[in-house]
Amino acid sequence: MEADGHIDPDTFDLQQIDLRTDVLIIGGGGAGSAAALTAHHSGAKVTVVTKLRLGDANTMMAEGGIQGADKPGDSPAKHFIDTLGGGHFTNIKELVAVLTHDAPLAIKWLEDLGVMFDKQDDGTMRTLHGGGTSRKRAHSAGDMSGAAIMRTLRDEVRNIENIKVVEFAAAIELLLDENGNCAGAIIKNLETGRFVVIQAKTIIIATGGIGRLHIQDFATTNHYGATADGIVIAYRAGADFCFLDSTQFHPTGAVYPEQNIGLLITEKFRGAGAQLVNIQGKQFVYPLEPRDIESSAVIRECHERKLGIKTPTGRVGVWLDSPMVDILEGTGFVEKNFPAKFRQFAKYDIDIGKKPMLIYPTLHYQNGGIRITPDAETRIPNLYVAGEASGGIHGRNRLMGNSLLDICVFGRRAGKNAAEKSKQITPGKLSLNHLSQYYKQLHSIGIEKEKTAIAPIILPDYVGKIG
Repeated sequence: MEADGHIDPDTFDLQQIDLRTDVLIIGGGGAGSAAALTAHHSGAKVTVVTKLRLGDANTMMAEGGIQGADKPGDSPAKHFIDTLGGGHFTNIKELVAVLTHDAPLAIKWLEDLGVMFDKQDDGTMRTLHGGGTSRKRAHSAGDMSGAAIMRTLRDEVRNIENIKVVEFAAAIELLLDENGNCAGAIIKNLETGRFVVIQAKTIIIATGGIGRLHIQDFATTNHYGATADGIVIAYRAGADFCFLDSTQFHPTGAVYPEQNIGLLITEKFRGAGAQLVNIQGKQFVYPLEPRDIESSAVIRECHERKLGIKTPTGRVGVWLDSPMVDILEGTGFVEKNFPAKFRQFAKYDIDIGKKPMLIYPTLHYQNGGIRITPDAETRIPNLYVAGEASGGIHGRNRLMGNSLLDICVFGRRAGKNAAEKSKQITPGKLSLNHLSQYYKQLHSIGIEKEKTAIAPIILPDYVGKIG
């Protein structure tokens, strides 16, 4: 965040504006797509710029489900309490209230768009427990819930001609106007290396997480674009942050075979009855604790108690007893209800209905981020944030199923509010003065611009040179 940028703010030419729009959405994942659809239906001219392809996002990687209190015996109030408890009561309560209140509305919206949620024979939604939840409220689409949601949102965006989508275009700086209002962004075309200036009345950051920074050298479930771009450009522009130090490790990431390392093993397995057991075959933790507690227990079992199972390459993990699910639910349940994981392990002659999976925590989610209001606004006028780039909703630990909910609830709110705000705005003169001042502040405290370090990094260094 204190690295050099891609441009020199004192020499960059802002006179040539390449594109003008009402609402500029940076990021084409679930939050960005939800925002685009809502902004369009609110009457705004919408442009989506996305670093990779539309839909290449952590949303696509999510598996277990989306939370929502829409069953008898449950309520948004119970969901609210569970979410606060899961976040160790550090969450911003106003954001949690919005998340849980809008949850049933978001699930209905997704179903109306065409998401095929799992259902009982009578047509009612099938729901399961997640870690830290007091009710079964996780709605799923097999073990590919995120993919089902992302494909539906992506196709809906593609079907609307008036939503302009620009792919392979990474935002490298935000633009403000002379009054300090957010007024656009500078985009780097990853195919040509050319910089593009976009002027917008309102801007929504929906750039997702930071997993490809590999915090503490952990493997990650995140897609290749999850490199904290939105965090960096918002930081330089003067946004507020919260819980930025808090990252979530999913307790059950595959650790064997080598080709599956970091692969997410959905919490839905544990919701269906799978247990975590050590090398002695003993259960050492209740399987539905919140994720940070569950992950800590696995790490302790492997490294402090030395009761993990070593792989041929020297990694270590514990067993996730997936065969227990078939014992509890009937032979074939795992193959039918977890088809993606079943196929992924079958490639290596492992039948997870009969053999357990070896797992270890994997870097999964950024709990903190840019601070927002219940309307998805930031302290910078005309700048909104939705999805994993935001902070405060989950506190210091997120419950399973609240991320897919987050992108829909706050994506829709950001889109609607940004569209309505855009109708009141006359664009000002674009400026990079905030960036010049930022570098001067770094210099004043002895931090010199480091020419070998450039941020946003756009893609992890092992991907190779781009642009």
